[in-house]
Amino acid sequence: MKNISHARITKMVMFLIAIVCLTGIAKALVDLEYDRVYLSNVNADNYFESQAFAEESYGIYNTLTELVGNYKSEANILSGKALTKEDSREIENELYYDKFYSLEEYDHNLPEADNKRIFKEVYADDIKRKKEERIQMQVKEFYQLVDTLKTYEGIVYYASDGEHVFSNSELNKKEQFESYDAYALFGDYQQKVYPNRVVESSYYDFFTYKVDTLNPQTDVMYVAYTDSFLQQKIQEWEADKVKVQKFLNESIAFLIGFIVSFIYLMIVIGRTSFKDENIHTHVIDKLYNDLNIVIVGCLMSMWFVLIVEVFRDIYLLLTVPIFIIALLLILSLVKHIKNRTILSHTLIYQMLKKVFLAIKHVFDSGSLAVKTVLFVIGYPIVVAATFFIFPITMALAAWFALKKVKSFNRIKEGVEYIQNGDLHHRIEIDGKGEFSRLAGNINRITEGLNKSVDSEIKSERLKTELITNVSHDIRTPLTSIITFVDLLKIENDPEKIAEYIDVLDQKSKRLKHLTDDLFEAAKASSGSMPVQLGRIDIVSLLTQGIGEMDEQIEASALDVKLAHPTEKVYVKADGKLLWRSIENLFSNIFKYAQPASRVYIDVEDVENEIRVTFKNISAYELNISADELMERFTRGDESRASQGSGLGLSIAESLIHIQRGKFLVQVDGDLFKAMIYLPKFPTE
Repeated sequence: MKNISHARITKMVMFLIAIVCLTGIAKALVDLEYDRVYLSNVNADNYFESQAFAEESYGIYNTLTELVGNYKSEANILSGKALTKEDSREIENELYYDKFYSLEEYDHNLPEADNKRIFKEVYADDIKRKKEERIQMQVKEFYQLVDTLKTYEGIVYYASDGEHVFSNSELNKKEQFESYDAYALFGDYQQKVYPNRVVESSYYDFFTYKVDTLNPQTDVMYVAYTDSFLQQKIQEWEADKVKVQKFLNESIAFLIGFIVSFIYLMIVIGRTSFKDENIHTHVIDKLYNDLNIVIVGCLMSMWFVLIVEVFRDIYLLLTVPIFIIALLLILSLVKHIKNRTILSHTLIYQMLKKVFLAIKHVFDSGSLAVKTVLFVIGYPIVVAATFFIFPITMALAAWFALKKVKSFNRIKEGVEYIQNGDLHHRIEIDGKGEFSRLAGNINRITEGLNKSVDSEIKSERLKTELITNVSHDIRTPLTSIITFVDLLKIENDPEKIAEYIDVLDQKSKRLKHLTDDLFEAAKASSGSMPVQLGRIDIVSLLTQGIGEMDEQIEASALDVKLAHPTEKVYVKADGKLLWRSIENLFSNIFKYAQPASRVYIDVEDVENEIRVTFKNISAYELNISADELMERFTRGDESRASQGSGLGLSIAESLIHIQRGKFLVQVDGDLFKAMIYLPKFPTE
């Protein structure tokens, strides 16, 4: 019940109420139009002040004024007296500008008055013919007005210019017309209208303004309204006034109902509750908003034309479906207003956006030649289309050109800095244009040069460290061997000789181990070591290795924890090289792991790869980075007391790399983590 305000049935009911109210208003308006009822009747106190009386009087007053003041008779018209100066001037100007002005007869060197004089002489026959046509038209209009007078019933009239008379009775005196309850007398410089309320009406000037064109010396016009005519018209006016009042009452009620229902629909449309922040759309909302507005306008125009001009008897059958469609479209516009897509969801906007994006894409990714051609072709078109704001167009073009020139100068200056040896200089260009990409490419070249220089410096440093550490590590056992050989030369004690021989054996093995590691590291890093990739069960390999190293594990008091998937896991690798890498990691663990701690080995399936992670707690403080740990002979300085060569991790990395895998090292406090990534063996 709490969401009844946004329930679909509630929305449908309020929508139907809005349609009923709109239809009610439309019905009342159509009925008033069909019955020729004036809304202004509700404000008039009596019939003589109403628009209905003004409309009835306008026709008779206008007709009599035209006949008496202008046409008078057929003979008068044929004589040309009804043709006014304005009529003659209009005929002459029409011919002058349509024919003479555009032909060679017109002399631009002569004054306008001389050209018109020549025109009247040359085109005298044409002017005469046009005037005769106008006279014949006036004769036709004269008889149409005479026939119109015969249609007036209940109105007595008399109009004369002293020679020509137009009347529908024998009455021709003022006193005779004054006997009626309503009359209007014009002539002898006097106007007398009864009742006085007619003169007080706001419509009085509307139906008497042409009377002022009559000649007050000769022309008279008397009009009177019979009692039967007035009684009928007053009754009709009173009935119409009741209709208008009823219409206003109904319209106000329907209008209030429509406003309330429409406001409700505007609030709830597109949402399922007051807390719902999203606007929910339907199929009709996919229609572009500008097309929506055009359709609504066409529907309302079609309704007006069909109802008023064609289907008067079935207008309700047409009104309801038209109003339903129009209201649905309007509510769709309301949704887009609430969703802030009223402009972006228009066909014009989408077309302009696509054109803009297409041009932008060309300027962002197209070649300089294409951009130049587009600019050469497009700029004149833009100038022609916006000639009325030509200064603004020129200013925009100048701004665009200045911006590109600045970008070019910035690149030029940046290249000069780099040329002079400043490899850390960056060229900053805003936007995504051609110059921006060029600047980005130059910056990347600079970054590549920096990396190459840094790599070369690092390589030289590593070579120096390698020579230093190798010479140091080899010199130590070699010095011992030389020393003990010298001692053997002078020693006669068998026990001492045996002791010296043991030391010589240890130092020679140590020297051999160092040279073997150095040789293996050189082969692995150079990529010259043969590799035979095959299907390897990584879990079985680890389990077997842990079993073989059981004595060393017990000696170090380490607790190895192996975690792996339940199903078989196969990798594509070289079994010997993979085991050598794992053996190096175990050797590293035995030498540097905290005694009596746990070692975790995790085998994980990571998409197209298998990850093997070794984690242990270091017995020494790891005060160096992971990158430094990967460098050869790192052990030489940080832990000289150990017996390793410092090449274990470097060898492991090189061996994994030549098997198309990855080897990573991470250090977190005293936690050491080594990760091997190998590709899965493809399943058949």
